[in-house]
This record gives sequence, structure tokens and C-alpha cells, in this order.
Amino acid sequence: MTTVFIAGSISIKGLDAKVKHRIDNIIGQNHSILVGDADGVDTSIQSYLCDANANNAVVYCTGSVPRNNLGRWPVKSIEAGELKPGSRAFFTAKDVAMAEDADFGLMVWDSKSSGTLSNVIELLSRNKKSVVFVNKTKSFQNVGDVVQLEELLTFMSPLALQKVDMKIGLMRKLAQLKNEQIDMFI
Repeated sequence: MTTVFIAGSISIKGLDAKVKHRIDNIIGQNHSILVGDADGVDTSIQSYLCDANANNAVVYCTGSVPRNNLGRWPVKSIEAGELKPGSRAFFTAKDVAMAEDADFGLMVWDSKSSGTLSNVIELLSRNKKSVVFVNKTKSFQNVGDVVQLEELLTFMSPLALQKVDMKIGLMRKLAQLKNEQIDMFI
């Protein structure tokens, strides 16, 4: 059974019909769904899964109690260790676990969110593919290698790109992924 990590930007409060159609396909194929507990797209995904009576979902959270679990699905709590509650690193811990546990990603992106982009990179660094719905163009972009990741980055404004680079070290991560892909061919 395939496990799909579905996530997206906190700024997006609803799901486009195209994204719902993809989720319907995932549910119809009885794939396992990993979803986070944040507001925004995570909560919209959870709401849609509830409406679809999906029962193959697991909610990931950092710490012991999820912020949102609309369908009362099983919860996978990720230990935060020394991470400060509420910090970027604290919430990123669950995203890293979802990328590790998933086979594939479906992301809904506002073209500026560092968290959603980090999820794509986490999956890619594990040689896993993502389909990213770019909300502002209402289009899907496949990301299965560094070239496709670079194509995805063209949807960002220069300012958004700069901010994401400062937050997550995007250019360093991109260079690292390029080196890993080159090493695969040597």
C-alpha cells in the first residue's frame, strides 16, 4: 500500500477542486494518508477527508496532543526532545517524520511558504517524488529531481526566494541535492 504525505501552506484556507480530485483518487485507491495538525491546508485536508469518510489517515503532531484532528484518526506523536515548543524546528520534526514514512507527497503551495518547500526537499532528499499544486497558477508541478525542484522555484518572487533561503538555507540544500544526484551517477 502506498503512503501519501499531504500538506501545504498555512496561508491557504481551502482546497481547489483539482486538489480535491487528487485526494479523491488517493482515497479511492485506498492509499494511506499522512497529514499534519496545523491550521491552513492541514485542517482543510482533514475537513475534506472527514467529508469523504476517509479512514486511512494518520495525523502527525510534535508533542503529545495534535492541534487539530477533525476525524479522530490515529495520531503519531513525534518526540520534540530539546526543541522549544512552538518553534520552527519543533513543528518541522513532524514534517521530517512524515517525509520519512511516506512513499510520495502531494503539496499545496502558495509559492512562498518555506515549510511546504521544506517538505518537498525532505521528500526529494529521500529519493521520493512530490506533486505540488501551485495555488496561484492552479497547476500541478512534478518534483522528482533537482531540475524539477528548480523549475518549481521559478514560481517564487525574488523576495520570497530570499526569505526562504534565509529561513531554511534553501541554496545550501539545493547545492547538497545537486551533489547527491551527481554522486549517484559516478
